[in-house]
Amino acid sequence: MPLIIEKSLAGQRALVTGSSSGIGAAIAVALAEAGARVAINYMSDAEGAGEIVDQIQALGGEAIAVQADVSQEDQVIAMFQQVIGTWGSLDILVNNAGIQLDAPFVEMTLKQWETVMAVNLTGQFLCAREAVKEFLRRGVVPELSCSAGKIICNSSVHDIIPWAGHVNYSASKGGLLMFMKSLAQEVAHDKIRVNAVSPGAIKTPINRSAWETPEAEADLLKLIPYERVGESADIARAVVWLASDASDYVVGTTLYIDGGMTLYPGFREGG
Repeated sequence: MPLIIEKSLAGQRALVTGSSSGIGAAIAVALAEAGARVAINYMSDAEGAGEIVDQIQALGGEAIAVQADVSQEDQVIAMFQQVIGTWGSLDILVNNAGIQLDAPFVEMTLKQWETVMAVNLTGQFLCAREAVKEFLRRGVVPELSCSAGKIICNSSVHDIIPWAGHVNYSASKGGLLMFMKSLAQEVAHDKIRVNAVSPGAIKTPINRSAWETPEAEADLLKLIPYERVGESADIARAVVWLASDASDYVVGTTLYIDGGMTLYPGFREGG
């Protein structure tokens, strides 16, 4: 069953980083269902990216696969040149690419720290910078959108929830929270909207061990007041809304899509 019925993004062009699988893939398909042409960015999973392109084309949409490591400036610039060269411009950037390299703090290497920061924070900076350049060059096209462009940053509930054993990841997401807000403040007068989504526990292959067995899921649900683990579709629907004119007055906001995980559920009884 399609996630999105209304063609709220008809004619628009979107780039979703890290979209060959998981949440990014669901976002890309949902944007296509809403009428956007979608560029599927991948770093190494060419097969996965091709499958998402095929899925979108089977739905009657238009998509291309674009390889780039978002932590590398030259590759990001080349990726934007390819997308803009193919479709003439860009209307939507979903900064989704991210990684985890976990370790106890005293065992965490500088390489683990720097790699996570390079992808999760610097990668978002590089992609957002190229997107803003294009949005400023083109300006508002009223028949497409009220905005000159939309940027949606995919963050995590760990932009505000500390996470022992994941100091590099949490620090990157905490930095992303202020990056998003500061950028939104700077470019809002240019009719560029910047927002974020912060997923909680979502069923994806990368965290399968946390929800795959009944016992694991029961432990996980102790952290989720709404008492279900999220699906990628939950994030994808929110991103489509943030990319559409239905959210035109939403600027510099983070949507926590987490079933209430950020509500400190441990305090529900006898806190």
